[in-house]
Amino acid sequence: MKTEATKTRRTKRPLQVQADDRSLSHRAYQQIRDEILRGDLSIGDILSRRRLADRLNMSFLPVTEALQKLEAEGLVESKPRIGTRVRIPTEQDVLDSYVIREALESQAARLCAEHVTEKEKRQLRSSARRLDELQRLCQVDTVDSAFMFSVHTDHMRFHMRIAEFSRSPGLRNAIEKEQVLIFNWLYDVAARRQKLPRGFHSKLAIALCSGSAAKADSTMRAHVRYGLDQVLDWLASFNHGDKWRQKRGQS
Repeated sequence: MKTEATKTRRTKRPLQVQADDRSLSHRAYQQIRDEILRGDLSIGDILSRRRLADRLNMSFLPVTEALQKLEAEGLVESKPRIGTRVRIPTEQDVLDSYVIREALESQAARLCAEHVTEKEKRQLRSSARRLDELQRLCQVDTVDSAFMFSVHTDHMRFHMRIAEFSRSPGLRNAIEKEQVLIFNWLYDVAARRQKLPRGFHSKLAIALCSGSAAKADSTMRAHVRYGLDQVLDWLASFNHGDKWRQKRGQS
């Protein structure tokens, strides 16, 4: 006769396997995503499931699930029976990303200027000065990709803090959901756009703390648009030839 304990053990095993698969899939997703954003995997690079699985020491399934999620987010693209690669953006992709970011972040800037407290103003100014210093250190040819990625993380936090200070959870969630900061970063990395004007974020913080919604709005728009021409110039020189150099047996 089967005991209740035996039944419990038998029902729990498949659930544990599923949980392990989800954990591996998330790890693969995070690793591949970070490598793309660091620039270790460049735009247009082929993503072989076999090689990724071997490198990450896991089976095809979690790698496939990770690539599917990245494709849904727009970071990779695939063709049936051909393969998967880091997505090559079109000019319209880049323009759309900048337009959406400008619309969302300029509104966040307006609301932030209207609602930010004195304590939050100090936080913004301090974060901006720190970010300017970190980005100054990035303006060398030998900068490490891991350091660049850590600066990107700080940059994301700074802009998400502005969204939080807007006192509009819906707007903050939209900025996060649309991933506009992620895509702008990816295009900057691809175009190797590292040099920024002196005090780039400090000037934005001053406008946000000025109490003027109009000034915060116009400064944020200029802030977002900065470097767009350089990214478009890079994209125009990029080889858009449909060369999916995927070899048979390496998918």
